[in-house]
Amino acid sequence: MGIKTFDPTGWTLGTAIAAKGDTKVSVCLPCRNEAATIGDLVRMIDHALVGTLVDELIVLDDGSTDGTGEIAAEAGATVVPVDYVHFFHGSARGKGNALWSSLIASSGDVVVWCDGDITSFTPDWIVRLVMPLLVDPELGLVKASYERPSHLGGGGRTTELVARPLLSLFFPEIAELQQPLAGEYAGRRAMLEEIPFATGWGVEIGLLIDMFNRFGSESLGEVDLGTRLHRHHKLETLAIQAAEVAATLLARLPDAPSFASTAPVLKRKTGDDVELNLMVRPPVSSLVRFGAS
Repeated sequence: MGIKTFDPTGWTLGTAIAAKGDTKVSVCLPCRNEAATIGDLVRMIDHALVGTLVDELIVLDDGSTDGTGEIAAEAGATVVPVDYVHFFHGSARGKGNALWSSLIASSGDVVVWCDGDITSFTPDWIVRLVMPLLVDPELGLVKASYERPSHLGGGGRTTELVARPLLSLFFPEIAELQQPLAGEYAGRRAMLEEIPFATGWGVEIGLLIDMFNRFGSESLGEVDLGTRLHRHHKLETLAIQAAEVAATLLARLPDAPSFASTAPVLKRKTGDDVELNLMVRPPVSSLVRFGAS
């Protein structure tokens, strides 16, 4: 069985609320210095969804220095500083660490993640990401698919140049996903807590492969969210992202290669080498949460 594709036609907030039953839904927004966008994003979710479809709205503040946490709290989110999770589980860094920390900080049966820098968000995105998990108990992870208009900056360079070629070569069963590195997705806690999280940019590719290896392709789905606009990274940052995505995927091969160094680096032509973030956080199910005995 291949990746499940869901048609959101006809899905409304009302149909999602009816399908929800006793399922608790958490929306988590991992953010680092997103003061320009986080307020509007939180307000939209809070006003349209919290108290009906969404039970919990958390901003995981990953060490912001621009007031992101204060803006998010004023807009209506529960703000959890990443250092709070670090106090109980040790420090790490990177996007994947923020996602893992938000999984610990939240409590919903279904967890929805969205990047904090998106400017084309509508509350309907949450409805579309949650609905497949409410109607299909086999699903563990639902990825967004969307259009990235080229005249507005496009996007997806790491996906098309690194992730898709490597998935096609080594994991063809899941290479058909339109946006394997999408920052918008939803998952079932009972399954998410059974898999590790890469702490760096490799988190999305790692989650996909680990979910596939543990639960099969029937645990993966995608749904169309329309058009996505966000802040684009510079090529220098994308190079780091690409290296960490590639390393995370290669580490999941049956005969995984060993890297030349215990602390692999990205070699820059300028000689300003960058140490790659290849740390892995363990499955949440293996932890004692927040110091509980």
